[in-house]
Amino acid sequence: MTAAITAAVDDLATAVGTRAACAALGRARATQYRHRRQRPRPSGTTPTSSSSSSTSPPRRPQVQPRALRPAEQAAVLAELRGERFVDAAPPTVYATLLDEGRYLASVATMYRLLRAVDEVHERRPQATHPPTVKPELVAARPNEVWSWDITKLLGPATWTYYHLYVVLDLFSRYAVGWMVAARESAALAERLLAETIAKQGVARDQLTVHADRGPSMASKPVALLLADLGVTKSHSRPHCSNDNPYSEAQFKTLKDRPEFPERFGSLEHARAFCQGFFPWYNHAHRHSGIGYHTPADVHTGRAALVRARRAAVLAAAYAAHPERFVRKPPTPPALPSPAWINRPAAE
Repeated sequence: MTAAITAAVDDLATAVGTRAACAALGRARATQYRHRRQRPRPSGTTPTSSSSSSTSPPRRPQVQPRALRPAEQAAVLAELRGERFVDAAPPTVYATLLDEGRYLASVATMYRLLRAVDEVHERRPQATHPPTVKPELVAARPNEVWSWDITKLLGPATWTYYHLYVVLDLFSRYAVGWMVAARESAALAERLLAETIAKQGVARDQLTVHADRGPSMASKPVALLLADLGVTKSHSRPHCSNDNPYSEAQFKTLKDRPEFPERFGSLEHARAFCQGFFPWYNHAHRHSGIGYHTPADVHTGRAALVRARRAAVLAAAYAAHPERFVRKPPTPPALPSPAWINRPAAE
């Protein structure tokens, strides 16, 4: 029945066309075309181009008569690659050549030629820089790794700042040196580091100083000072604040203090505030990252004694009321463990 309808539509289509024949007989054109393709061909006929088998040879691409010749394409590419237009986009090249009374190709053709040679981007040779190495530092004792940074303190008026330099011991979180200045300066940073290293009695080849890549941190005077003192310097990767987390956390502790002012009235005001903050931070602040010891206790080696006293207090509390400790006898927080910047992944 289906074959008969297909044949009837074909017969009528010779007179009125396929569209009208399908409409007259109530047949969808897509169905008619599908059955027409599936109908067996009479023996002795050759397949047409629309119904050729997959084994037929592919067509050869034909060259458009209006296309640019190879020599003309080379001339366009040479113009685009030249020193004059190496940084210019094809529309700019096109307009410039037109103003000079020259026409080489359309903008679309220029883009097509550049795309064929993978040059639809910056065509001037670009300098490449080796990837920066992720710093991996560990401090297992005081004065083994220091982290230092500079933060801005708002001054009395808009766009006025004071600069707070802080040098922090990585293991103990002890602020071994700090300074408030009116400006950021490599000379001031050099002086602070030299005085702090001397005050802490750091020996040669003992200390690594880590910082980000700010102007003062990466300055030549600071680098020469550290080299002369036998101190290894380390830097964060560009635009990666996670490589200097201890200094960032210390600045957050500073600026989250309830008494931290919105603005400082003068340089003396900023210095006076820091003269009160850093003794509190070093000697009274119980730091969560070092077992709630003070940085001074860890830095001076008193943390073990403090923990023993805490353990004695907890033991007495347990002996007095063991029923209040359901699971196990209480223990004080552990002593500080080695502090890492970018701990390597476990293999």
